Amino acid sequence: MTDDPVLRASDADRDRVASVLSEALATGRLTSVEHADRLDAAYAAKTVGELVPLTHDLPDVSATSAPAVIERQAINSTFSKVIRKGRWVASRHTVLSARFGALIVDLSDAVLPGREITIEADASFSKMIVRVPDNAQVIDEGASMFGKRNVSGGTGGDGPIIRVTGRSTFSKVIVTRGLSDWNLA
Repeated sequence: MTDDPVLRASDADRDRVASVLSEALATGRLTSVEHADRLDAAYAAKTVGELVPLTHDLPDVSATSAPAVIERQAINSTFSKVIRKGRWVASRHTVLSARFGALIVDLSDAVLPGREITIEADASFSKMIVRVPDNAQVIDEGASMFGKRNVSGGTGGDGPIIRVTGRSTFSKVIVTRGLSDWNLA
């Protein structure tokens, strides 16, 4: 990372800061809330100067010992209802899987690790609802057979790009910004 604070930050700069923050969380230097707040700020940073204060009170982590950003995680619901909402750290590739149940995932308050993330939404005989941030751009690359797939979003602004893939069979998959189809009960 360069020392010039007015230069635009790159994805690699943000990932290096995320590695320092992850190491600080793992060693107990940061609480999970502090980690989520700083990680959110790191991925929202536009300049190198905005990244510096996020790690100024933490020891530097060498490139060889730096933990990787969470690249992939899975959230599953089988014969049950699972709800993920509030402040949580998503991964670059999140697999959502619902089988004979319901899965509700709210990304509006989640920390998104980068400009683009992929949601792989796989559902069989289930209902899946994914709420995205208001400023997100949603790209639908999924498929449905004997079900309903409603992915709204299109171009939402300068926010993250959320690519929705996967397939649904005898299921309902809804990706939305609004609360019209949002039922947490």
